[in-house]
Amino acid sequence: MQAKTRSPLKDKPLRLPGQSVSEERENVLEDEVGQPLTLALFLVVLAGLEWWRMYTDMKPNPIIFSGAAVFGILYALYRVRRAFPKLRNLRQAMEGERAVGQFLERLREHGYQVFHDVVGTGFNVDHVLVGPAGVFTIETKTWSKPISGKTQLTFNGETIRIGSFEPDRDPIVQGKAQASWLKALLLESTGKSMEVRPVIVFPGWFVTNSTGTFKDIWVLEPKALPTFLDNEPNRLSREDVKLASYHLSRLIRSTERNR
Repeated sequence: MQAKTRSPLKDKPLRLPGQSVSEERENVLEDEVGQPLTLALFLVVLAGLEWWRMYTDMKPNPIIFSGAAVFGILYALYRVRRAFPKLRNLRQAMEGERAVGQFLERLREHGYQVFHDVVGTGFNVDHVLVGPAGVFTIETKTWSKPISGKTQLTFNGETIRIGSFEPDRDPIVQGKAQASWLKALLLESTGKSMEVRPVIVFPGWFVTNSTGTFKDIWVLEPKALPTFLDNEPNRLSREDVKLASYHLSRLIRSTERNR
């Protein structure tokens, strides 16, 4: 039996701009579009069956349709049951990204530009920071925590472990790939080679790092990020920050227009 887990987030993220309108739109789509269309399709199917019975002179046979109904109900229950864990994980991931995104917004006061959900080909970067200390890709991992017991996340420079357990998913490879992609993209669009450092953040987790593990990638609790940034030397001038931010903004808008 799988052990019970809980979300690492203590508080719900603040609401996003336009979230009420977005929620209302989703409700309208579900209640005023989805349900009537489903009802209409059901009635069309019933009407088609009646026409078929009339032309084939077929007598009523409730056993066949009852069996089909039972099969449909069992299949629906199976799919819904499978969907619940996925929906829970997606909601937890969404809340984690929102919470981290709202936390990152505070860095604008320190000269950083913040971009969220930068979409590439077949993947996305949760957040990108562009500021005096350089360019950073930030991947949010809102991993569930055990209901009871003390747990901590450890990074040794190559792998991440939760206690003695090494998760199947490897965010280190993912983070480095995202940083390489963004570095190549900025070089192509700006003509300048800008170092991009990958950062993996785990909201709600206590993260320990071995000595010397921060050279290529940072693995942190989000609240530690400002301190790390403050300890970094200035790598980008104000003009380079504006240049990288401008081209990244163009990329995001171009991608959205083509989706």
